[in-house]
Amino acid sequence: MTDIEIAKKAKKMSIKDLALSIGLHEEDVMFYGMDKAKINKVPFNDNETKRGKLILVTAINPTPYGEGKTTVSIGLSDALHRLGKRVVLTLREPSMGPVFGMKGGATGGGYSQVVPMDDINLFFTGDMSAIEAANNLICAAIDNHIYFGNELDIQKVVFNRCLDVNDRSLRKIMIDNHSTSFTITAASEIMALLCLAEDIDDLRRRVGNIVVGYNSKDQMVYAKQLGIEGAIVTLLKNAIKPNLVQTLENTPAIIHGGPFANIAHGCNSIVATKMALSLGDYVVTEAGFGADLGAEKFFDIKCRTANLKPDLVLVVATIKALKYNALVKKDKILDPDVLAVKKGLSNLEVHVQNMYKFNSNVMVVLNKYDTDSIDEINTVIDFCHQNNIAVSVCDSYKNGSSGAVDMANKSLEMLGNANNFKLLYDDNVNIKDKIAKIAKEIYRASDVIYSDCAENTINRLEKDGFGKLPICVAKTQYSLSDDAKKLGAFYEHTIHVRDVKLYSGAEFIVVYLGDIITMPGLSKEPNYLKIDCIDDEIVGLS
Repeated sequence: MTDIEIAKKAKKMSIKDLALSIGLHEEDVMFYGMDKAKINKVPFNDNETKRGKLILVTAINPTPYGEGKTTVSIGLSDALHRLGKRVVLTLREPSMGPVFGMKGGATGGGYSQVVPMDDINLFFTGDMSAIEAANNLICAAIDNHIYFGNELDIQKVVFNRCLDVNDRSLRKIMIDNHSTSFTITAASEIMALLCLAEDIDDLRRRVGNIVVGYNSKDQMVYAKQLGIEGAIVTLLKNAIKPNLVQTLENTPAIIHGGPFANIAHGCNSIVATKMALSLGDYVVTEAGFGADLGAEKFFDIKCRTANLKPDLVLVVATIKALKYNALVKKDKILDPDVLAVKKGLSNLEVHVQNMYKFNSNVMVVLNKYDTDSIDEINTVIDFCHQNNIAVSVCDSYKNGSSGAVDMANKSLEMLGNANNFKLLYDDNVNIKDKIAKIAKEIYRASDVIYSDCAENTINRLEKDGFGKLPICVAKTQYSLSDDAKKLGAFYEHTIHVRDVKLYSGAEFIVVYLGDIITMPGLSKEPNYLKIDCIDDEIVGLS
């Protein structure tokens, strides 16, 4: 059966009973039908002592084939639930860009899914639409202010419109004789700051602090000077509330926020994670793309902002991804090739070493496919044993929770160990030194080269007092370097900083490497060609 056929046959609990199972009462939730709800409750604050154990799922560098971080996250949650543990899964909301583009949805696959799969992958509870509308209202307000006299003397606009589908034609457009562009909603500053806001008041503050442009004296103009915070918070008042759904096996799942990890910080919302930690004894979450992007930002941006300390990190790998990093061609990727697997292990090794720089509890999870040979699987297991790395093979895609019990038991064992969590850099380090630290420690680069534009922006940000903000690197997800064609593990390479942008509302600095873009295009054979609605039933969604 296809993913959507499996999802349609799920025996779902009523959302009311699901909420009750984790201690949420009727007044704590806003129902969206029988299988979705928003949680209308304040999560714990940092002074409270009760909170669950936090498990982060990340991966080696991704490939066009998919590595299954979401599938593994769901499988682990279901297996912990199967073992009688009070567990809450927390994931990001899918973007319709990948859903209709090349990557597909973000609700897992096979017998390791969250449901209702079709709703979650499409409009869900309207969060993406609200974020898009809020972002574009700010743009309209800027243009309107300029049209009616420009009292704030805005001479340069730096806040762009967004759209939640891939559309390469919107990368550069002309409006009223000036050039602008669209960003995909998942990479917008509104998405980023909503996911980092602690509550509605913090959301209002962050919206007001967005830099929308510069005046003729080269001074920053903020969104709060437009008097727009109230309207934006009104649009986002429900969007900031996390969404409650369930897995195929009725494990509670909170899905909220959807920033991309290659051009944003790639984690679900702080509100969702803290809510889960206050409701469950074990919380499973994921960070987008490879550990060099998603996990590094999860630690250095999200954990820094929210005072979170993960207790365990799982690094997902697949046999296909290891072969891909050994430059095996698409038409040969399913052929048994132990030598290629051994060569591709260099990529896994770097990611595991990187995770040890943040966390002392790290485990490799091999997401198993039917096409994997026993010799290939044993090659990965042997590598981990020889290097004293905990390892488990996960088969939850095919077998649901029963295929993830070994991973769950090993996770529980490791969670009994002390964990030495630390960040990669200190707040007080200057911007260039932070970038160098990430480039050398995580990407294994020997040098960083800056464009004149990036140099000037960094100098300006340091001068204006923004030097203490964390760094959000935007680069290709396919490589540890800034070149998508450099696969495996590259050392002594050069990182190229093309541009730098302040996200003052989100409170981080975006650093653009290589040729990364913030509005993806559709592939030659996009997923929308497979999707249809026949007799009121959606088909082809995955």
